[in-house]
Amino acid sequence: MKRAIVVLSGGQDSTTCLIQALSQYNKVYCIIFDYGQRHRAEISIAKDLSVQLGAYEIKVIDVSLLNTLAVSSLTHDDIPIPDYQPLSESLSSTFVPGRNILFLTLAAIYAYQVQAKTIITGVCETDFSGYPDCRNDFIKALNTAVNLGMARELQFTTPLMWLDKAEIWALADYYHQFNRVRQDTLTCYNGIKGDGCGQCSACHLRARGLATYLEKPEMVMTSLKSKIGLL
Repeated sequence: MKRAIVVLSGGQDSTTCLIQALSQYNKVYCIIFDYGQRHRAEISIAKDLSVQLGAYEIKVIDVSLLNTLAVSSLTHDDIPIPDYQPLSESLSSTFVPGRNILFLTLAAIYAYQVQAKTIITGVCETDFSGYPDCRNDFIKALNTAVNLGMARELQFTTPLMWLDKAEIWALADYYHQFNRVRQDTLTCYNGIKGDGCGQCSACHLRARGLATYLEKPEMVMTSLKSKIGLL
C-alpha cells in the first residue's frame, strides 16, 4: 500500500500537492503545523481542505517554540509585512528561519510512525521568494541527513520544484480543482483568503502566474504535461 505525508499549509502550493497526492497514493496523511503564525486562519483552512479533499488522517502539530526563536514578519505582529519587491540579496522579513528544517524533520518522524515512505512538500525553486529552505539542494541534503539519522529510506518529494506558478495553476486545473484552489486557499502574507491582498510577494507571484495561465491555458498546460511526463 502506497502511503504519503503531505506538509499542508492551506496555501496554493501545498493544496495542489495534496490534490495530486490523493490521485497517486492509497493513503495520504496531512501534517499541519501550528507555529504561532501571524494568520491563524491558515490552520483551519488547511484542516478544512484536508477533510473536503479526503485525506486519510490529519494531524496538527504544535511547534509554537518556532515563534519564540524565529524572528519574522510571519511570526511577530510588530514586524510589518512588506509589499512586493524584486528579489534582492537580502532575505525578506517573511523568511522564517528553520521552518522547513523543522517541518520536514517532524514530517519524517510522522512518516516513520505510519510507515509511509514519501514526504511531500510544495516548495518551488522556479517561482519563490528567495528562501534558502525552498531550494532543491537543501531538500536533498536534509533528506540524506534524515535517512542517515533514522536508518530508514524516506523520500522527500517536491512535485512543484521546477514548475512556475502558471504551471502550478495548470496542475490544479488538470485535476479539476482550479476553482477550489483559487477560492479556498490562503497564500497571502496578510492573511486574506482567495486572491489575497494583491500587495505582498506571495500574492504577486500567485496573481502573475494566474494571469499567465488564464491568458495562455493550452500553452501552459502543454508545458506542464511535458515537465511531469504526461505527453
